[in-house]
Amino acid sequence: MTNASPDTIGQMPPSLPLFEEPSDFDREDLAGKLHELADRDIYIGCSSWKYEGWLGQVYTPERYLVRGRFSRRKFEQECIAEYAETFPIVCGDFSFYQFPPPEFWKKLFDLAPPRLRFAFKTPEEITAKVFPTHPRYGDRAGRPNPTFLSAEMLDASFLEPLRPYRERIAVLIVEFGTFSKKSYPEPAQFFAELDDFLRRLPRDFRWSVEVRNHEYLQPAYFEVLRRHAVAHVCNAWTRMPPLAVQIRMPETFTANYVVARALLRAGRTYEEAVRRFQPYDRVQDEHPKTRDALRQLIGRARTRREPAYLFVNNRLEGNAPVTIQAVVEEQE
Repeated sequence: MTNASPDTIGQMPPSLPLFEEPSDFDREDLAGKLHELADRDIYIGCSSWKYEGWLGQVYTPERYLVRGRFSRRKFEQECIAEYAETFPIVCGDFSFYQFPPPEFWKKLFDLAPPRLRFAFKTPEEITAKVFPTHPRYGDRAGRPNPTFLSAEMLDASFLEPLRPYRERIAVLIVEFGTFSKKSYPEPAQFFAELDDFLRRLPRDFRWSVEVRNHEYLQPAYFEVLRRHAVAHVCNAWTRMPPLAVQIRMPETFTANYVVARALLRAGRTYEEAVRRFQPYDRVQDEHPKTRDALRQLIGRARTRREPAYLFVNNRLEGNAPVTIQAVVEEQE
């Protein structure tokens, strides 16, 4: 299972210094570059959007004042519209933790400008083989999940409420946490179950698969994805090969589109990144190799004229917008 938390967890209230416009962040220039790339089907955005550390950078503090004071409620409800003024796409990690009801989706898509594209994680109710031993799982903690890889439940409870908005959904991400040897003594057992699951998925959405077991990155896994024209999510994560290594694997690209998520520096845990980088108001630890890998993916998409959906997380360097700005500027 992933260590990621819902969008509103781990965010600090803004202080006055956050309201100062960073001198090296040009929001209008970045927006122009990103939307020009989006016109070529190369979409670059962030993992989630509700970060108060981006006030004075991506977000204009004055837009979220109520009676002269900053309103967190107003910010969290409305900032998606301002996010879309800079970025053409966003990844909604929140859907990993729940089956959002139809009224939730309606409100979200009503608030977001029509041009903004989304990626969503499928819920862990589908991708957790065993529920983690964590208090939030209650009596289910440590027990097998009876709905693991249920394409039927995924369709009825997750996809059906999303279908009215499918033209605005770029890709869906089926994220699997790290499996233990007890769950799958041999990778081939997982590959066989994944093959059957992908076969049963509806084809009216674009799909991708993210794994967190480095030993799964072998020809048999990539062949399963290629058989179903599903993309492997190239992911920078604690225990995965670096993004630069994954994109050099000859089998990596299994569909006619690319999905990548720059989440964490290899060897650094999610918890360590949260402690180090909150409130995500600036880059604190540049990672040139990951930036360069993202540039290579942009170049590949341009050359092959294939769609690309690239996402950057605050936990990679400390501030996703500035990381993206650096990637795009050097791409020119």
